[in-house]
Amino acid sequence: MEQPVEKEKRVRIGITHGDVNGVGYEIIIKTLQDMRLVELYTIVVYGSSKVASYYRKAMNINDFNFNLVKKADQAHPRRPNIVNIHDEEIKIDLGKSTAIAGELSLLSLEAACDDLSKNFIDVVVTAPINKKNIQSPGFAFPGHTEYFAKKFGNEDYLMLMVNNVIRIGVATGHIPLNKVKETLTEELILRKLEVLSHSLKRDFGVVKPRIAVLALNPHAGDEGLIGDEDKLVVKPAIEKAYSQNILAFGPYPADGFFGAGNFKQFDGILAMYHDQGMIPFKLMSFDEGVNFTAGLSIVRTSPAHGTAYDLAGKNIASPEAFRNALLLGADIFLHRLEYDELIANQLKSSGSPPENLRS
Repeated sequence: MEQPVEKEKRVRIGITHGDVNGVGYEIIIKTLQDMRLVELYTIVVYGSSKVASYYRKAMNINDFNFNLVKKADQAHPRRPNIVNIHDEEIKIDLGKSTAIAGELSLLSLEAACDDLSKNFIDVVVTAPINKKNIQSPGFAFPGHTEYFAKKFGNEDYLMLMVNNVIRIGVATGHIPLNKVKETLTEELILRKLEVLSHSLKRDFGVVKPRIAVLALNPHAGDEGLIGDEDKLVVKPAIEKAYSQNILAFGPYPADGFFGAGNFKQFDGILAMYHDQGMIPFKLMSFDEGVNFTAGLSIVRTSPAHGTAYDLAGKNIASPEAFRNALLLGADIFLHRLEYDELIANQLKSSGSPPENLRS
């Protein structure tokens, strides 16, 4: 990810602490030890000062402390801040899934969402959660992506994985493989392409994004010999998107597309199902990749890895992906300000947005 650049707007970044028994606090603290980030952004962690102290001591870090504040709007602009979401003692069970860890994950998310709604923060970066222990009446979702979409009333959204080489979205998201075929429709693919195209323009500053669409079946179905979904569902969606000034191409057989390096020719990629997109992405950047939820009214990013229970408490977890998530979240927020200002100026001067910004 590119280094942050000082701009007029000081971005306020909220961080949810994730599962307290995973590597969340380790990667948060390691990231925030880089004081350049604290100089550029106002940073607030929604978590527990007691848990932070536990991990700081376990990592033998003596030159780092959080500034404890009651509310995010009281955050010190040039110190790492923490808002306590829980005042009681918390039992840490390194590398284990516990009920209290799930409860604290949800409390952190709720506090951050509340402050996003109040405009106390501009961006939220989520540390990894355990998708099982967080399940409750307040979180009946397969992951962060769906939670934030529901919380902020966004029906069309896209899980977008980002690194320095590719941006790849997944049409069907977190669903069982045997549900992919029945879920995948021409309308769904078109909606995801619309979200991806608009996000590439507004969030990443790409004026005329080129999008590759992966085929569902091996060899893109071989003209119906290995399934007809690509011919009857995927291709018509691409053609309809193209007619709407979305530069979508394909469907491309996934194996050859990645094997031959064709992904380098595109600004974004739409995969048909989870592992089709996640496997090549994580092979390229498991320790560096970022998960961004495109299509939301708010900016949310996350490291592309999970709780990493097997690394918890060993002080060996890499903060690179989390650091990249923080930098990308701030960059996207600033891109949105620039894009929206451009659109407003175009509307003011001509009454309609320019052709290349409409989709």
